[in-house]
Amino acid sequence: MCFDLDSSPPILALAGAAVDHASLTLNAADGNEFRVFHAWPAKPTGKAIVILPDVRGLHHYYEELATRFAEIGVEAIALDYFGRTAGTGDRGDDFDYGPHVAQTKWAGLSADIAAVAAYLRSDAGHGVRSMYSIGFCMGGRTSFLATTLGLGLAGGIGFYGFPGGPSRNDTPAPMDVVGKMECPILGIFGGADGAIPVATVQEFRDALTAAHVDNDIVVEPDAPHSFFDRKQAEFQTQSDDAWARIQKFVGAGAR
Repeated sequence: MCFDLDSSPPILALAGAAVDHASLTLNAADGNEFRVFHAWPAKPTGKAIVILPDVRGLHHYYEELATRFAEIGVEAIALDYFGRTAGTGDRGDDFDYGPHVAQTKWAGLSADIAAVAAYLRSDAGHGVRSMYSIGFCMGGRTSFLATTLGLGLAGGIGFYGFPGGPSRNDTPAPMDVVGKMECPILGIFGGADGAIPVATVQEFRDALTAAHVDNDIVVEPDAPHSFFDRKQAEFQTQSDDAWARIQKFVGAGAR
């Protein structure tokens, strides 16, 4: 998977920030029930972000990341991909995600993301007005694609999301659908990522620009795939830069 089981976001908790959080189950339009982790600031700001995990699904890494977003005033929901095939219960570290990823289809992902967006815009989700997506690896690709769903997103953020080629399921390649992207894109990649060559990142940047999609495609120098991890202290400078860019992109202000 993208992160290790003991990985965590390379972001320090914001002292004194008042946030709340809860785990809950949402329902997609196709009847699917799926688990999410919802974190929100004590004083909602109208901003929210949908967090799309790596192949492991809803892991504590993404729950902690949701809390970090809430601390800077951005309501956050991290969703699980596998409600259709693995149910809504908690899963142990020995969860075999591979077969479930293969059964996770773009139609289902689209329905789940739409359900999260609808919830965040409802009274229960505090009626957010400006919504973004962010994802990692498989979720990074999905975050780019979420901007094509007509959900009125304000922006899409992807960490090392594969911009071209096939995936483990049936998601289209983001480079093939740039003309459908409805909002700005922030793409964050590692300069030493053996899975996504810098040349491919440049192709994605060129495709977005040619399609007149506002974009900031960043290659963090010397960083590998999955560098955004507290365990990888040698890449903290790159992680700090990425976090600052995210806050600027969503209008939360660097801290």
